[in-house]
Amino acid sequence: MAAHPDFHECLSCSCFAARRAARTITQHYERHLKPSGLRVGQFTVLALLAAMGAQPLTRLAEQLAMERTTLTRNLGALLERGLVTESPTADGRVRLLAITRRGTAAARAALPRWREAQKSIARQLGDGAIRALTAASTATTMLGSRSQLHTRS
Repeated sequence: MAAHPDFHECLSCSCFAARRAARTITQHYERHLKPSGLRVGQFTVLALLAAMGAQPLTRLAEQLAMERTTLTRNLGALLERGLVTESPTADGRVRLLAITRRGTAAARAALPRWREAQKSIARQLGDGAIRALTAASTATTMLGSRSQLHTRS
């Protein structure tokens, strides 16, 4: 089948590049964290809850730039393993998530593996790429907030 030149510009798609980089980096962290029994997304949730304290589900989803339904689905294993608790608040619509002692212990046990993944990805990508990733994350988080506001009007 012949190539279609109309689509050549799609080969430099920002979304594709970001998703490809994210998948590759995620796989890197997954390999490092595998012996801990935590996936990188689970570790991130535990680390955020450990660092910030109990959080409403909506606020945690915002911190992760994740849909609430996706976060709810991903919390299943953490709740089942007793690493996170979920409790209602005075406002019955708000669910408060908190890391448990068992969750803190699991996150602490995985922390050296996460640190090694962090160091090795920095070595492989270099300081400039790490700064660019951080800047892109910050910029796209702001873009996401503006996009959500824009689509509501």
